[in-house]
Amino acid sequence: MSNQALHLLTFVLYAVLAILFWRAQTAGNAEQQNRGALGFAVIVPLALHGWLLYQTLFIWGALNLGLVYALSLILWLTVLIYWVARYFYPLSSLQTLVLPLAAVSTALPVFFPVGRILGQPASGLFDTHVLMAMLAYSLFTIAALHAALMSLTEKRLHHAKMPKVLQNLPPLLTMETLLFRVVGMGFVLLTITVASGMLFSEKLFGHPLQFTHMTLFGIASWVVFAILLWGHHVYGWRGHTAVRWTLSGFGFLVLAYLGTQFVLEVVLHR
Repeated sequence: MSNQALHLLTFVLYAVLAILFWRAQTAGNAEQQNRGALGFAVIVPLALHGWLLYQTLFIWGALNLGLVYALSLILWLTVLIYWVARYFYPLSSLQTLVLPLAAVSTALPVFFPVGRILGQPASGLFDTHVLMAMLAYSLFTIAALHAALMSLTEKRLHHAKMPKVLQNLPPLLTMETLLFRVVGMGFVLLTITVASGMLFSEKLFGHPLQFTHMTLFGIASWVVFAILLWGHHVYGWRGHTAVRWTLSGFGFLVLAYLGTQFVLEVVLHR
């Protein structure tokens, strides 16, 4: 089977599962389904997606991290984290939201196949640095999704009727607990990524540390998340404050790589 056919099959499987999750949400048994056969079935498109990423990310001993491939990797990791965590937390409603995004991410490389092969020589240290950065991106993607849903849910609580997808979300206190756990794990990975980039720049990139847009936005994101965790620990920050800081930090992180790649690949065609 060709790669394009595999991309299409993965897209269809994700899309079908997203529809089934949505129906389970409206029927009120999504959480039971997520911990049962329906949730287990996610492993099929997840495995296909992982295989496609393996084939496209590692080319000629180098990493291909073009914009669409980076997005695809981030969403694959996000679905994987949700798939593993479903046994511990009520996440069915969040799966309903993230599966369509994963479906789109598997189709993008078919329509926008241009990649960006990183010129650095093959290196275990470099590959680990990049993949840990992508895992941090995935965790902060989850945190941003949680923060946005928390904000939306709080606003809709005052309305007589809430959308179906919001009715079956975990309680706000559970969402907030999850938010800070995810932010904490993401912050650890981001700290390692930023520190390794600074300390081992010569070995990783072949040149001394350069304060590019990517570096500055990455450091800005690290500072925002550091302040958020410090404020939560010392002053008990939560609710709207936690949401605003989380979304701000995620915004800087998006600008650090995805925003830069969008300008280079889409605007400047480099």
